[in-house]
Amino acid sequence: MTHREPVIPAGRHALYDQHKYSAALRSGDLLFVSGQVGSHADGTPEPDFPRQVDMAFENLVAVLDAAGCTLDDVVDVTTFHTDPEAQFGALMAVKDRYFETAPYPNWTAVGVNWLAGFDFEIKVIARIPGAA
Repeated sequence: MTHREPVIPAGRHALYDQHKYSAALRSGDLLFVSGQVGSHADGTPEPDFPRQVDMAFENLVAVLDAAGCTLDDVVDVTTFHTDPEAQFGALMAVKDRYFETAPYPNWTAVGVNWLAGFDFEIKVIARIPGAA
């Protein structure tokens, strides 16, 4: 059985404890990152949508960094949106700042009707550099 090791970023925010989940799990040479949202340190949502998306990406980068990864190591992305059609332009403006060059990761976008007070969530799978 493959060992699972939790990854905890610096400045761990309240949502991990409140909802009892790991920011990410390292398993072999893969990192499975839980859905990251645009939350403040106390777990409350950022109300401004573009800023909420940016904060979700910032939280994602912090989790990746805690595992020794970068966005270049991301191979698969899943995003969740409460109003995809209305939010797409703002999302793409933020996304393009984080994933600037090809090859881009796989990406699946899912429209949902509830994200616990948030409007955007991003989860990824990354390959850990140098892991065997």
